[in-house]
Amino acid sequence: MSLPRTFILFVALAPLTFGASKEIVELQRDVAMLQDQVQKMQAALNDKLTSMQTVVQQTWDSVNNTNRTMAVMQDRFNDAMKQQQASVSAPVASVGQKLDQMAEDFRAVRESVLDMNTRMGKLDAKMADLQNLINTIKAPAPPPPGATSPTGAPGAPEAQAGPPPGVSADAAYTNAYRDYLGGKYDLAMPEFNDYLKYFSNTQFASNVQFYIGDIYFKKQDYTNALQAFDNVLERFPDGNKTADAHYMKGMALMQLSRNDSAAREFRDVYTSYPDTDLAAKAKARLKELGLNVGTTNTRAKRR
Repeated sequence: MSLPRTFILFVALAPLTFGASKEIVELQRDVAMLQDQVQKMQAALNDKLTSMQTVVQQTWDSVNNTNRTMAVMQDRFNDAMKQQQASVSAPVASVGQKLDQMAEDFRAVRESVLDMNTRMGKLDAKMADLQNLINTIKAPAPPPPGATSPTGAPGAPEAQAGPPPGVSADAAYTNAYRDYLGGKYDLAMPEFNDYLKYFSNTQFASNVQFYIGDIYFKKQDYTNALQAFDNVLERFPDGNKTADAHYMKGMALMQLSRNDSAAREFRDVYTSYPDTDLAAKAKARLKELGLNVGTTNTRAKRR
């Protein structure tokens, strides 16, 4: 190519080259601005991340400190509870041992009292036997046949002052009570009656009178049962079976449809003998009658 043509081509392309350079410069400037903005954003992001890491670290340190504080408080609380438990357990254990010892002592006293009562009952029976023997010895001999008795009836025997020979209060009671427990009421009834005939002043006389009433009750002879229980209350008001006689009298009255009188007996049992099994039974019977226990105390409380 010749020089003139080259010059002409250069002159023709010069405006295009200048325009392209200007666009490149502008593009480079924009890229530089974008890079600068990216760097600023990166720096700002790094600052925020650093700040967040600082906050997280501070929070974590606070949590750790709180956990350590809670652990220390828990240890102190556990130690305090152990000390408190130790200080309380020893007195409680001591009180428990004392209560056990008192219960054992009370059991021993109760057994001693029961044994004493048994011995007193046997002694009472032997005294009754001795008294009956004395009465038999003092009794006049029966009149000969055909003689006139003090009452004017020829040959009328004197009333027997004591039991038949060989019959003791202890043996009579034991035999009658054994038949009663065995359900042999036809045998027990005359044996109990004989006991009351010969040994009416002994400790077990009130028991015998009560068992007679109980036999009548079991045989559904409620009228005679009521009379027998009344005999217990009239002849032995301070006997062993007073409370039982009141309760069974109420039961007999219920069977005879005398509910008002029965309720009075049950209330008497409940108020006079509290904290006993009979009181609970009497309360149940009152509920059966559709009545309340009431608060009136008709008898002095027994101790």
